[in-house]
Amino acid sequence: MDGFDLFLEYLSSYSAVLIFIVIALGFGVVTLVLSYLVQPKYPETEKLSTYECGSEPFSDSRMPFPVRYYVIAMLFVIFDIEVIFLYPWAITFKQTGLIGFIEMMIFIGLFVVAYVYAWRKGALEWD
Repeated sequence: MDGFDLFLEYLSSYSAVLIFIVIALGFGVVTLVLSYLVQPKYPETEKLSTYECGSEPFSDSRMPFPVRYYVIAMLFVIFDIEVIFLYPWAITFKQTGLIGFIEMMIFIGLFVVAYVYAWRKGALEWD
């Protein structure tokens, strides 16, 4: 058996993946072409105008968000992750015993310190 036969045998084990990729790409292309051919083509000025929540837009859509928005979003994610860690701890509370309780209190205490720090720095105030 030469190298090319080994290569073909190796590729045959991935034939299901190749078939899946071809079917997925084919479905995507067929769907896009079909929607382009079937769609109604009536360009009107009302359809081509900008629409924003039922009212006319009053500024550029690419205006930068303030940094405070990102800070509050990051704080939300951090404190949301804390809540996610509380659930498995609550489920296994009886098995972890006193050591698990002390570790979780340290964990919560660190987040309380971070929350107080963010509060004192004014990161939670929305102007």
